[in-house]
Amino acid sequence: MIHVKTKFDRPSADAIRRLSKFSSATVHEAQGRKGALSSKIKPIDRSMSFCGPAVTVVCAPRDNLMLQVAIHYAQKGDVVLVAAGEYEEAGTFGDVLGNAMKAKGLAGMVTDSGVRDTKDLIELGLPVFSASVCIKGTVKETIGPINHPLVFGDEIVYPGDLLLGDADGVVVVRKDEVEEVIRLSQARVDAEDDLIRRYKEGGTTIELCKLTDVLKTKGLLVEDAELEPAL
Repeated sequence: MIHVKTKFDRPSADAIRRLSKFSSATVHEAQGRKGALSSKIKPIDRSMSFCGPAVTVVCAPRDNLMLQVAIHYAQKGDVVLVAAGEYEEAGTFGDVLGNAMKAKGLAGMVTDSGVRDTKDLIELGLPVFSASVCIKGTVKETIGPINHPLVFGDEIVYPGDLLLGDADGVVVVRKDEVEEVIRLSQARVDAEDDLIRRYKEGGTTIELCKLTDVLKTKGLLVEDAELEPAL
C-alpha cells in the first residue's frame, strides 16, 4: 500500500470562498442534515473558523508521526484532518507544529485527539479544532495512511472534500456536491432571513412554522381553549 497519496482533486478557490460565508449548522441542514463531525470537536477559541479541502491523516493513539508527515505534504489552504482513535488523553499538536502549518499557509487543523499550547496557538491565529486540550506528550512510532478515505466519528471523509468549521462545530461537504450545497445553503439563509423579518412584524411560531395541524393531530390542550392552535 502507498502510505502517502499526493494527487487528488480540490474544489476551486472560488467555491471555497463562497461556501465559507455560511455557518456549519446552515451547511449541515441544507445538505440534508448530513456531514456533521462529532459534536466533541470544537475550536480552542470560539472566534476561530476555516473552510478548506481535507488532507486526511490516520495516526495511532498518542502518536503524531504521520501528522508531521501530513503537514509536510499539505498545500496552502488545506485543512489537516487527523483521526487518532478518538484518544483524548494526548497533546498531539502544539505551537511548534502550529507554526509549521501557519508558515505553509494551511487553513486549519482538526483532530479527534487532544492539543496543547492553546494560548500560543490562539495568538498565532491558526484555527485549531480538537476533542480535548491535554498536556500529555506523544511518540513518533507508527506509519499510517495520508490522503486515503477515513472515518471520523460517523462520517467518511475523502481527501479534497471541503471541511468548514466555526464556533458550533465542523461539517464536511463532498467535493462533487459543493456547488449544490452552496445553492441550498443560500436558499436556507434567504428563507430564515424572511422568517426573522416576519417574526419582527408580529408573526408567531405556531403560525409561521405551520404547526397548527401538527399540534391538533397530537392533541395539544391549552388552558384557555380559545387559544388552542385550532385556528
